[in-house]
Amino acid sequence: MRALLGALASGLLFGIGLAVSGLVDPLRVLGFLDVAGDWDATLLFVMGGAIVAAAPVYALARRRAKPLAAARFHLPEAGPLDKPLLIGAAIFGVGWGLAGYCPGPAIAGFGVMWHELMWFVPAYAAGAWIGGFTKRS
Repeated sequence: MRALLGALASGLLFGIGLAVSGLVDPLRVLGFLDVAGDWDATLLFVMGGAIVAAAPVYALARRRAKPLAAARFHLPEAGPLDKPLLIGAAIFGVGWGLAGYCPGPAIAGFGVMWHELMWFVPAYAAGAWIGGFTKRS
């Protein structure tokens, strides 16, 4: 139960941060991707702020034997740059560039019932499900 409450609190904090920073607006995200045109650096500053805020917490967490609400840490491990990773990253990047949404802001916007996200989020969920299914095969 503590893990679920922690996940809910983290998700709410993340969603509020996206809304406050304006990153649920796809035009802001597309402005960040438009480096040759009218570039909007807001996303760069938000990412920088997140790194500055998370780095000390990450360093403290590495000193603990286990997290507060789980049996062990689930930290990413370095792996090879293989074909599925590169293809998946390319598909993700093209989709992000075309739609202006990545999963976090899309789900935050879905929560406030933005009409265009009523199509995007289910399509994203279906793609994630298909990707997980094909990976297991």
